[in-house]
Amino acid sequence: MTTSTAPGAPRPRSAPRPAAGGGLRPSAKVLPVQARAHNRAVVLGVLFHSGPLSRADLARATGLTRVTVSEIVAGLLAEDLVAELDARPGGRVGKPATPVGLRGADNLVVAVDLTRLSAVRGAVLDLAGNVVSEAGADLHGLRGTAALAAVEGFCRDVLAAARATARASVVGVGIGTPGVVDEHGTVVEASNLGWSGVPLARLLTDALGIGVHVVNDANAGALAEFTYGGSSPSGSMTVTVGEGLGAGIVLDGNLLRGGRMAAGEIGHLTVDPAGPHCECGRRGCLETYLSVPRLTAALEGKAPARRRAVLAAAGRRLGGALAPVVAALDLDEVLLSGPRDLLAGPLLDAARETVRNACMPTATDVPRVRTASLEESAVLRGAAALVLSGELGFS
Repeated sequence: MTTSTAPGAPRPRSAPRPAAGGGLRPSAKVLPVQARAHNRAVVLGVLFHSGPLSRADLARATGLTRVTVSEIVAGLLAEDLVAELDARPGGRVGKPATPVGLRGADNLVVAVDLTRLSAVRGAVLDLAGNVVSEAGADLHGLRGTAALAAVEGFCRDVLAAARATARASVVGVGIGTPGVVDEHGTVVEASNLGWSGVPLARLLTDALGIGVHVVNDANAGALAEFTYGGSSPSGSMTVTVGEGLGAGIVLDGNLLRGGRMAAGEIGHLTVDPAGPHCECGRRGCLETYLSVPRLTAALEGKAPARRRAVLAAAGRRLGGALAPVVAALDLDEVLLSGPRDLLAGPLLDAARETVRNACMPTATDVPRVRTASLEESAVLRGAAALVLSGELGFS
């Protein structure tokens, strides 16, 4: 006899199911020792991206046998992750195929965005990335253990709200935070929080009794665009312009972290040794030209023509810094995430022209440089995508 998880109750803790090989979106068969978790993730991923399908259609889409698909679906039905839907009539003789689909509204994710400590955001999202409820908190001025305790308390409150939702189970908790974060969810360094070597994911998993996954906020933006925004899985870079400047890179379906877990930390690239002073102690960092506070200050009181010139100059600096990365990794596209009133228009146009002029011309219209599809919800949705990858094995 199979049992189902009680509505609103946490699932029994089990080991996270990362995609085989570290990919975000598994799509092929693997060795038998890896097969069970991997094939389960493949089926879930196909249902997530393609919608409800019959078992036969799932077998064709995944390359798995019908027997294997039927076994996987039976397990997912028992876990309340999928449901059988009304049979759809077809042109074939015989019993209509019964599609199965994700129970997206009945399985929730908690996401927290620590990008702005004065306006921390929390949300409960369904599996499709739709926001069910939101909450906020002011953690400005908190550092070290005080900040850690406040984050734990905030996560606990949002988690309680998720568990109170009728008929819903919570898959896990995702957190997007400033700073350098390793693949285990340890915050290597986050100066604004006073954290160094803090195993945030492990500490909060133990405290909350549910899987917690932590990622750098710029990487969260890249994950959000990859999972929910339709960015290129072959190669894309999402540049997040906010209080600072950072980027996340997805290449061949993998989130790049780098040897020091600092891939995409472009804010402190020196673009002008004689430029403005930066908070890091150096001069002329890219962040001194592109962060929202610096751009806003540079535009204050300027006439429209001068505003356009300032934004275009910032775009050229950004494009000049991005072009070598785009060329070296052969990226399909660059996405700019942040306030559209600053990024769209002269800044975007200048960045696009600079990148294209610097990169090798091809017959295709790449690299593309555009604004991101997701705006203020990007970090929250990216944190949710991290939970999908860490707990369910797909994104």
